[in-house]
Amino acid sequence: MNTSVVKIGTSILRGFNSLSTAEIIDIFCKYLANTIRRGDKIVLITSGAVGLGCRQLGIEGRPKNIISLQAAASVGQGYLMSLYRQSMAKYGYNVAQILLTRDDLCSKEGYKNASNTLKKLLEWNVLPIVNENDTISSEELSSGDNDTLSALVATAIQANQLILLTDVDKLYSTDPKIDKKAIPITDVHTQEQIKNLANKNTDANEWGTGGIRTKLEAAKIATASGIKVHLADGRDPDTLEEILNGSRGGTVFHPHPEPLGNRKSWLAHALKPLGEVRVDEGAYKAISSHGASLLLVGIKVVEGIFEKNQPVKISNLLGQELARGLSSLSSKEIENALNSNQKSERSPVVVHRDVLVVTDKHFN
Repeated sequence: MNTSVVKIGTSILRGFNSLSTAEIIDIFCKYLANTIRRGDKIVLITSGAVGLGCRQLGIEGRPKNIISLQAAASVGQGYLMSLYRQSMAKYGYNVAQILLTRDDLCSKEGYKNASNTLKKLLEWNVLPIVNENDTISSEELSSGDNDTLSALVATAIQANQLILLTDVDKLYSTDPKIDKKAIPITDVHTQEQIKNLANKNTDANEWGTGGIRTKLEAAKIATASGIKVHLADGRDPDTLEEILNGSRGGTVFHPHPEPLGNRKSWLAHALKPLGEVRVDEGAYKAISSHGASLLLVGIKVVEGIFEKNQPVKISNLLGQELARGLSSLSSKEIENALNSNQKSERSPVVVHRDVLVVTDKHFN
């Protein structure tokens, strides 16, 4: 049994090749239903609420302000779900709507609850359909976070593969619309490759908010957790069927050889650091090479404002990220200790190794 997360972008759902949005969704649902029928599991991440809402309202062009975007999303979300529900019912399956924001996954309890709910729906052979909660979230509407969300969902359910359907056939060294010498890339094996490609690709389009950069961010997250990622051309709906049957996308991002576990994935990806602590060379080596906890004595600089048990980034003195974790002390407590001349025989643990993940091995 394989578990796949499929992400369909706005550019695909707006229609192409004389196919309407409803017809496109119906074709995709047929392939998803066939996959479920043979015993595999599917979670669908769908964009398109804003675009479909604007279409329903007769609005030309994507609105520029957040309130209009949220209002359009509230109209489009119901229509979008009705199309999926009708098609999947025709093929014999129920759907479940799950609206998430990244903040919903930032707490350990929220991440666990989302994971358990998705797994239960898969156990019931229901198709979970996940989307950013655009009617209340402003950040995601401007950052294309459905791509990131697809990777976080894939890690939460320990998926085997993440399929990103978009309007390009594969990844290129640079934007082929601008650079005629752009080289097609069929396989990506390292985080360093992803990072370099992200620095070169900055595209986005009018209706989608992500472009290739957010696809690369999703690939970085998923592959670090041991998940294969396919970037594939969704303009040909048959591409999805081929990948679900064991073929490959135009570009395949291969899993990290030493993937993070589920808890470490949550620490590394779902949490947004609220501050940063910079450490000396001794602490850096102890954490990176010996799996040690971060002690107060190793901290030289603290930045940002955070409370106890909130996430922080751990960096060297040059600001290069080493790890992330949950701090047992607030930023104020750390600053007070750094400014104090009092000596202590035992240095308190600031980030215990059980709630610390080394990220430079997976992101650099």
